[in-house]
Amino acid sequence: MSEQNSNNRRGFLKKASAAAIAGSTFSLAACNLETRKNVNINFNNTYRWKMTTTWPPNFPVVGEGCKMMAEWVKEMSGGRMEITVYGGGELIPALEGFDAVSSGAIEMNHGAAYYWAGKLLCAPFFTAVPFGMNAQQMGSWIISGGGQHLWEDVYRPFDLLPMICGNTGVQMGGWFNKEVNSLEDIKGLKMRIPGLGGKVFAQAGGTPILVSGGEIYTNLERGVLDATEWIGPYHDYKMGFHQVAKYYYYPGWHEPGPVLELICNRSKFNELPKDLQEIVRTGAYRLNRWMMAEFDAKNGEYLQKIIDETDVRLTAFPDDVMSGLKKATTEVIGELIETDAQSKRVYEHYHAFRKKIMPWMNISEKMFYNQMT
Repeated sequence: MSEQNSNNRRGFLKKASAAAIAGSTFSLAACNLETRKNVNINFNNTYRWKMTTTWPPNFPVVGEGCKMMAEWVKEMSGGRMEITVYGGGELIPALEGFDAVSSGAIEMNHGAAYYWAGKLLCAPFFTAVPFGMNAQQMGSWIISGGGQHLWEDVYRPFDLLPMICGNTGVQMGGWFNKEVNSLEDIKGLKMRIPGLGGKVFAQAGGTPILVSGGEIYTNLERGVLDATEWIGPYHDYKMGFHQVAKYYYYPGWHEPGPVLELICNRSKFNELPKDLQEIVRTGAYRLNRWMMAEFDAKNGEYLQKIIDETDVRLTAFPDDVMSGLKKATTEVIGELIETDAQSKRVYEHYHAFRKKIMPWMNISEKMFYNQMT
């Protein structure tokens, strides 16, 4: 062992020992403090908040999860904070949560950042980047890679506080009414596809259309849409897309790990007692983990149902389609960061984190998945 390596090892162990001693000292101090001081909580002060969502009322997993979070917050707060959850259209239109929370009319909203691209060009980077990081990597960027600080910074002028609050995992590529054999078949195709994926689809010659989840089936059935992406097998089956489209494509190049967000009105959040602030954050983090697990469990079950119960053609996008969409992605992002300084700042941060972790991902996660059957 070289002298430098030996010194590094001794330094690491020294820091670890110091941390252990400090932790023990802190624990003892905390116990002593507990015996001398009771936490001052005013149980007579209660808070009633409203949460709107971009999802249809009582929508499985995402809407269901929001109601679970409301229950968790109520239980953790001893009933001092109650959150009433409204599906899209019940209190406000599905895609107006950003403005409603920003103005203070609503305290919080659950949705996805890419829905606000018309107000904040850099917002989609906090949901998903086509051919970009997956759910695990997005979570690492936001929680431990500095993404949260950046996210808060760009939302601050709107008096909004964002929190990571769910992920669907990699999605399906979408439902199509006609076969896609080449990139030429994308041209002129009307597809419900939001965010950066929609811009890439347009760059490839398609026509992206943004409609809320509750309108997709009817639009696909009537020919207003030729194709749609939504989430994955579980929700797609429940929405009945297999009844109105014949081709089910993968992979979800446009959303490899889409982050779902909880946005709170920052001013109102800061007015909450500190313990309630932490309870809300903890509820959001718990929902973030539960939602990913639930999506994995349900999608595995319902993919098999689609295979067994329908005559839908499940197929991968052809290689030239994927290559063309990847090229279009590079062009779209390049143009965006050239014309919008804030998007440039966010993307450079995102890209730097991805570049830093990919060597590890390539010899760990990627190598393992390549060996799975």
